[in-house]
Amino acid sequence: MRVRVQAQRFDTGAELEGFGAGGDVGAVVSFTGVVRGTGGLARMEIEHYPGMTENAIARFAQEARDRWGLADVLVIHRFGSLVPGEPIMMVATASRHRVAAFEAAEFLMDWLKSRAPFWKKEIGADGETWVAAKDEDETALDRW
Repeated sequence: MRVRVQAQRFDTGAELEGFGAGGDVGAVVSFTGVVRGTGGLARMEIEHYPGMTENAIARFAQEARDRWGLADVLVIHRFGSLVPGEPIMMVATASRHRVAAFEAAEFLMDWLKSRAPFWKKEIGADGETWVAAKDEDETALDRW
């Protein structure tokens, strides 16, 4: 299990190279979130508390691993200044069967979106706005 919170851009292909290889793995699922350029967004600033953020994400990842019997989990989330088109986060899960890998990845994405301690500010031509929690993101947690 790997959890990284970093400013540097990551290479999705390189991260998946060899992920889940060997053993009894029959499925690898990955998701990469990208900064959207809608609404005149010029960039997004992401802040976090080092240590606290990694620990929180590691707890989510361990819960997913235990609950779905995953062989491996990878979570990468970036912070700092990001522009539209850049990857912001990545989740990968490896399991014996595809259903477990898909469900665990969705679980992690939902928890990252709603509970990971990040603060996001959107900056565009019209100024700066802190990103508020969305009701649909909170509702998505209900299924877990």
